[in-house]
Amino acid sequence: MSSSTLPPLPVVPETDPSRAVLDSFRIAIAKHLADTLPLTIEQAFSGVDYGKKGEDFTVAIPRFRLKEKIPEIADKVIAAFTPDEWIESVVLDKSFLHFRVNTTTMIREVLTQVNALSVGTASGLPEYGSNESGKGKKVIIEYSSPNIAKSFHVGHLRSTIIGAFLANLYKACGWEVISMNYLGDWGTQFGLIATGFEKYGSQEELEKDAIKHLFDVYVKVNKDAENDPSVKAEAAMWFKRMEDGDEEALKNWRVWREMSVKKYEQEYERLNVHFDVYTGESKVGKKAMDDALGQLETMGLVKDSQGAKVVELEQWKLGSAVVRKKDGTSIYLTRDIGGAIERYEQYKFDKMIYVVSSQQDLHLAQFFKVLELMGFPWAKDLVHINYGLVQGMSTRKGTVVFLDQIIKEAGNVMHEQMMKNEEKYNAVENPEETSLEIGITGVKIQDMAAKRINNYTFNWDRMKSFEGDTGPYLQYAHVRLASIGRKNPHLLPLPPASEIDTASLAQYSHARDIAFLLGTYPDVVKVALKTHEPSGVVTFAFRLAHAISSAWDSVIVKGEEDLEKARAKMFLYECAREVLAASMRLLSIRPLERM
Repeated sequence: MSSSTLPPLPVVPETDPSRAVLDSFRIAIAKHLADTLPLTIEQAFSGVDYGKKGEDFTVAIPRFRLKEKIPEIADKVIAAFTPDEWIESVVLDKSFLHFRVNTTTMIREVLTQVNALSVGTASGLPEYGSNESGKGKKVIIEYSSPNIAKSFHVGHLRSTIIGAFLANLYKACGWEVISMNYLGDWGTQFGLIATGFEKYGSQEELEKDAIKHLFDVYVKVNKDAENDPSVKAEAAMWFKRMEDGDEEALKNWRVWREMSVKKYEQEYERLNVHFDVYTGESKVGKKAMDDALGQLETMGLVKDSQGAKVVELEQWKLGSAVVRKKDGTSIYLTRDIGGAIERYEQYKFDKMIYVVSSQQDLHLAQFFKVLELMGFPWAKDLVHINYGLVQGMSTRKGTVVFLDQIIKEAGNVMHEQMMKNEEKYNAVENPEETSLEIGITGVKIQDMAAKRINNYTFNWDRMKSFEGDTGPYLQYAHVRLASIGRKNPHLLPLPPASEIDTASLAQYSHARDIAFLLGTYPDVVKVALKTHEPSGVVTFAFRLAHAISSAWDSVIVKGEEDLEKARAKMFLYECAREVLAASMRLLSIRPLERM
């Protein structure tokens, strides 16, 4: 029986059964409620929630605020119920009605839909799980944003991991995404480096690793400046020449910036993170900043305070925001305001997201408020996605300063772990590459497993575990799924979904659990888009990995003599692999085929 012969369902706004198959079952429940109670189909639908502890869908009767007593309402619903191809049963439990969907229909419809929508798209993210709510909309996501010539600390790593997730999430939901890296590439530290480079610089070291070499120069010249005030004065003069556009002073800086960006690009590539635009503080025009300040003054929003210029935001409990320092130099806020105005003019975005740690909450709140007071209608489309701190992330030898060290360390930790199992280790084609990928997965999953606002303590040992809710465990689950096809080549390629008899899977409770979970994935994506939380996707991936691992011993492909049944099981696992891989890609993780 195909979808076309199922009992017809009404259309409910904000649902899309063609992309989120479980919507059909929820509509079927809502229709039954609306047919028997004084509720519209929309009211009824809003009361149908996922169940807990093995229930499919649950309706809390009190939420409808109906006149009759709960048992009377429940009696009406249950008395009028007849099982059909959508819903198989309904029971009352205290003040809740639990609905169980028709197993055969659910497994068939879910797997057919996953199969139809899981062909990778241009973005490399499967269509399955997207609700296309963003068609034709544009979002800029600014994340990572390290300072050239300063260390890439763990805060930048968190911003990178969370930002990459958000970029993938918006893409998967149909938005046009511009990933932007706003580098700290300007300011007096470059005057210092220019001064120090004449003394400590080496072209050879620079070409080997620009980021590290510039940092070393910066550290040395900073020491000099502490003991010799003339070094600072010289650096300030040098930076002044840069600000005035003196070509001689800018020449080296341009080279350093470009070399640093090249090095970052390689490191981000390792992390499976890609930026469309590398911009930076240097790119915000002086004119944009001056215009912004002028506009604030014209509007009467600026006050003088001990020689500095400030915008009073006390009435919104945001203190007072400094827009120009005493010495007349611009500061972050003015630059951010000028930068935002320039970006809107250039990109005409529908939303702009800044992924910045919660330590900057006040700064971003002031920044958004000032733009709002300046009368920009798009100021309401600015979003700050914040996150807590990471403790304890340094190499096992001590301190981690640079991104490539964090990546290398993650690879080394996993490599040592893999070498402990000699037989498996020898079977892996490229152990260094594989261990690096598993290591990066471990770092990312530790980061995204809890709510992003929580501080967390990074733990190298926890990362090594292939058991429990860790990155390696997710990779292992995907690799096992990938191996089924290799071990059963006679079943591949599978026939079209319409020719696979999935009814035989209904006898396995584990198969039912997997299929139902796969059906929930579009809702997981939808919730993530609302909350901007990666943790929900991580939780889903683990639930799916556990459900698959529970099914190994009962839903067995190898040795299944009935070809039809073997194909149905293979189909289930292939769909599970598609969705597990989709959730991993959303988290910017590359799913491995072997390990």
